[in-house]
Amino acid sequence: MPDAAYLAVMTTTDSEERARLLATTAIERRLAACAQIDGPVTSHYHWRGKVECDTEWRVLYKTTGERYAELEAHIKGAQVYATPEIIATPITAGSDEYLAWLRTETGVGARG
Repeated sequence: MPDAAYLAVMTTTDSEERARLLATTAIERRLAACAQIDGPVTSHYHWRGKVECDTEWRVLYKTTGERYAELEAHIKGAQVYATPEIIATPITAGSDEYLAWLRTETGVGARG
């Protein structure tokens, strides 16, 4: 579990449909309080000795440090990439109301 109480977790995927699936299923399972989808974006990267260029969709989750491991496992399980991008950034400040909502929505037994 990360040290931070709150996290913004980002991943990318190969299609808008898969991005929607990743977002929706994480929210349904209370692994994140919300997920935002951006795209399409163009990604340039090294892979297997070549420079690649692909169209991707980015999913940005807001969650708690307590839910991170489950969210990471969820992302890995639903991805088509051999090495999915999963980056967690600590949320160091936020409004009390928003952070309370985030805790509530990712808590065990939470209701929407």
